[in-house]
Amino acid sequence: MHQKFHPVHGFLIETKTMKKAIQLLFLVTVTAWAVTATPQPPYIQQVVEIHRLRPQTGSAGHRVPQIDCLSWRLGVETNNIRGWKLVPSDCENYVGHYMLGKQYRDDCEVVADAAIDYANSLTLSGDGKDIWVFDIDETTLSNLPYYARSDVAFGAVPYNDTKFNAWVSEGKAPAIPASLRLYNTVLSLGIKPVFLTGTKEAFREVRIANLQEAGYYNWEKLILKGVNDTGSAVEYKSGKRTELVNAGYKIVGNIGDQWSDLLGADAGDRTFKLPDPMYYIG
Repeated sequence: MHQKFHPVHGFLIETKTMKKAIQLLFLVTVTAWAVTATPQPPYIQQVVEIHRLRPQTGSAGHRVPQIDCLSWRLGVETNNIRGWKLVPSDCENYVGHYMLGKQYRDDCEVVADAAIDYANSLTLSGDGKDIWVFDIDETTLSNLPYYARSDVAFGAVPYNDTKFNAWVSEGKAPAIPASLRLYNTVLSLGIKPVFLTGTKEAFREVRIANLQEAGYYNWEKLILKGVNDTGSAVEYKSGKRTELVNAGYKIVGNIGDQWSDLLGADAGDRTFKLPDPMYYIG
């Protein structure tokens, strides 16, 4: 039997063993190449995309090692992280990548699909008092053109009321397609939409024009925040919903991007949360 001396490790290796090892390495390499070159089913492609969107890497490939941004966003969306004021600076690129990318749109569509399935399952009262409460900002209208600006940085820069109000005054916020689809479904079923927003009453006319321009033409009520509306967002929205219930309305559904849209009194028969890792309203 032929033997070969390995000069580095200083021991004898049988020639046949070496051949088998080389053959095995070649087989593994070819198999790996074939797996990556062959078109994969959608669920496999999704796993690959998730791997590429590692929380340590932002949209421009910048390294952000100080925080796991994907886990941070999960904590935000599940209401486990509360009272935060800014997107962590290390996560600015990650949040921007998410909000401008396909995953955010897909996440919104999943929420809308669930809400539509629920709406289609309802047996309505038939008295014209069944309503669906919609928030506006990051629920029916998107402020992404504003939040993507360098001086806003997807919520990594402190909130500036003057700048944001100037953006609202432009009336150019686009519709969130998933929410518009839900809105049209609700209307077709005979459920009346009610818009309940923290936007100040002074912006009523521009908000009406913006909603209509974005495709929201009909609603039962548009409730904005008046000068006498005080307290937290939860208190404000709970109070307005209670007023609706006291007026004889039945809230069959409620959708918003903040937990403060969905918590508190008279939240509705069922609530739906859209993703929003750019800001927190308590």
